Amino acid sequence: MRILGIDPGLQVCGYACLDAELGAEKLVEAGVIRTERDDGLEQRLNRIAEDAESLLSSFAPDVVAVEQLYSHYAHPRTAILMGHARGVILQKCAEATIEVRSFSATRIKKSITGNGRASKEQVQRTIQTVLNLSELPEPNDVADAIAAAMCCANSLQALGKRY
Repeated sequence: MRILGIDPGLQVCGYACLDAELGAEKLVEAGVIRTERDDGLEQRLNRIAEDAESLLSSFAPDVVAVEQLYSHYAHPRTAILMGHARGVILQKCAEATIEVRSFSATRIKKSITGNGRASKEQVQRTIQTVLNLSELPEPNDVADAIAAAMCCANSLQALGKRY
């Protein structure tokens, strides 16, 4: 089963493609989509949509794993902007008829480390160990995308879905 994890953001979106077989995951590719801070919102969203479409076409995932929106009361604007990016990604998945699974940040962390309140560093180190990576996955957006994809693989395995 091929899983594309995406960590949505307006300035930086992390992505990671995993191949999952019988409980073992292999990282195919990971990276970021960047937008220009000086561009208008509509141009930035269009860039994210075009790049998401390209990723879906290139990797042909069976499922896309995306982190759910979380809004901290002190920073509601951040969640709104992230929601715009997440929306165009979800639309591109729908257009390509690819299943989307959404996971909360705490569920992702718990799935990866066993602790829903794990630090970014704990998540990165666990990913490095499980996927046998020579270096920590960076930046955080890439690590978050890998973690979302791994959480999805764990979830599908727990549901008894065959890969």
